[in-house]
Amino acid sequence: MQTILIIGAGASGMMAALTAAENHHHVILLERQARVGRKLLATGNGRCNLTNIHADLSHYHGEEADFAAHALQAFSAQDALDWFHANGLLTVTEPSGRVYPLSNSANSVLDVLRFAIAERENIDLRTGVCVTALRRTGSGFSAQTEGGTIRADKVIVACGGMAGGKLGGVQDGYTLLAALGHTRTALHPALVQLTTDPTYPRALKGVRADARLTLRTKRTVLAQREGEVQFTEKGVSGPAAFDLARAVSTGGEGLTLVCDLLRGYAPQEVLALLQQRQKTAPHLTAEDLLTGALHNRLGKTIIRYVNLKADTPVPALTRDELRQIARACKGFTLPVRGTEGFAGAQVTAGGIRCAEFDPKTMQSRLVPGLYACGEVLDIDGDCGGFNLQWAWSSGRIAGRTLA
Repeated sequence: MQTILIIGAGASGMMAALTAAENHHHVILLERQARVGRKLLATGNGRCNLTNIHADLSHYHGEEADFAAHALQAFSAQDALDWFHANGLLTVTEPSGRVYPLSNSANSVLDVLRFAIAERENIDLRTGVCVTALRRTGSGFSAQTEGGTIRADKVIVACGGMAGGKLGGVQDGYTLLAALGHTRTALHPALVQLTTDPTYPRALKGVRADARLTLRTKRTVLAQREGEVQFTEKGVSGPAAFDLARAVSTGGEGLTLVCDLLRGYAPQEVLALLQQRQKTAPHLTAEDLLTGALHNRLGKTIIRYVNLKADTPVPALTRDELRQIARACKGFTLPVRGTEGFAGAQVTAGGIRCAEFDPKTMQSRLVPGLYACGEVLDIDGDCGGFNLQWAWSSGRIAGRTLA
């Protein structure tokens, strides 16, 4: 029986530990926080979007995103669901492919993992333990902690990334792996709120809309996403905005966010709707012209955005002014300032270079017996359960291939 040291008891670390234990290894699972899975509890707004049935390579990013292909195929979204179902978790799948626990509580997912770990006599879970140094020693490894030295035959680094500092995001994994010869790509916050010029968003705080978001430079479309957005005091949040955060973080200066607030309608159709509204509701003023089409506050903001007086009678609006309103509905544009940064991010874009690891085993090509999985590697997924699926898949492969 080998002793396997796993550093980090987040999603990938717990899955790696359970898999290694199933394969009859003695597992020492370390977590620097006082409890395991704190970041897991925050996913999906506390509901825990644990996977997505459409989890394929097209939803993943990184310097060598193809690295994720083997793990995602070897332990697919369906495999992950089968594993959780076998351990007592009931789930519900939304039309988008997102999967949540039936309880709508992230605690249900974490408890299934915690109880599975507790039932394994060959898993020694230790919380509140920080590894300060990791060294290769002969045929094994030694990990230095404040409480002393831990020796193991093999090590899996599953420390996560920098995202979500308040919930345990750290640089430990990068530091430990760098000391053993590994290198990393640049780190950027991903799946995080976008910050824009606050002039209009400030008045829209809390308003939700179904929109198409296009991130642009003056001449180029950098990225585009559709879905729910939520305006904040400083900018734009929601799944569609989160998916643009990576492009914002790496896109440079002079970016704009174009919001199509009526994405299901062509520009001519929007203009026709406004003209019809002008005929059927002559008693309204301009600020209420978009009532029924957009959230009331958003409709009023569009009128302000095109510099029209709110109390202008609807019949007095010219054809050109109606065109301006229609164009604003289809192209509400906000200058981008950046993102909320790592503190508010759900995921880190960038990480330890995947070229330095074997995608079929997650073992280091530089240091035999050393493995890595999860967010510490340079793989990040879109919003919608894809990052947790990468955690389950990569953790499963690392724990499975230790022999």
